Amino acid sequence: MKEVKLAFEEYGDNANKPLILLHGFFASSRNWRQIAKKLAEHYHVYVLDLRNHGLSPHVEEMDYPLMAEDLRAFMDSQNLQMANVLGHSMGGKVAMWFALNFPERINSLLVADISPVSYQHSFDQTINALKQLPLDQIVNRKQADDFLLPSIPELSYRQFLLQNLQLKEGQYSWRIDLDIFYRTADNIIAFPSVDGIKPFRGKTFFIMGGNSTYTDRNSINISFPDAEISTIKDANHWLHIDKPIDFLDEVINFL
Repeated sequence: MKEVKLAFEEYGDNANKPLILLHGFFASSRNWRQIAKKLAEHYHVYVLDLRNHGLSPHVEEMDYPLMAEDLRAFMDSQNLQMANVLGHSMGGKVAMWFALNFPERINSLLVADISPVSYQHSFDQTINALKQLPLDQIVNRKQADDFLLPSIPELSYRQFLLQNLQLKEGQYSWRIDLDIFYRTADNIIAFPSVDGIKPFRGKTFFIMGGNSTYTDRNSINISFPDAEISTIKDANHWLHIDKPIDFLDEVINFL
């Protein structure tokens, strides 16, 4: 399938070195605006909406080789031969696969709270809960939140997911295509085989949340043997939200 032309937001002076930010599953560029604005004091920051997220096109196929091609096409469209790339969760997997396959395009690779492995968790319950939300009956976000509470008890996670709920002409709808998400979710929790692919030996930094369970140092060492790894104490998977100041300090100090 042909690469997708990605929507993006842009911050900072274009005379500065480029830094590309890649969000996670269910997220979008809007989740990274505050971080991007801070990083734009030092870098020319591009915050992408990956395929099927934010304002980028909806397409039937979604996996890491395809999303890496989207990133390559985006860099070509912006005349970026090389860039610093920072990805969180799903975006981190996109960044890692891109680095393994296009190492000459990476200046520095930064990966936030994810490893190059296939995980065992499932998004089925989350997606089904969102699909069951009676959009034609919802009159405000509080109602939507109350409806999701039994299936998704964590308040911060519900609020994060509900950022995909949009109001148009008095009617709520999803900004994302939940059917596509359901069909492709297994690709997102997975990571393509690295058999026969040379390890990435470029400048690499993994930032992990101290309370997160997404770290697999063995897999990192196999594919990214020269990587530095740092842990932010008391941060969970969304470490850039839990500890934004610490996260920014880690990123800026490494770069």
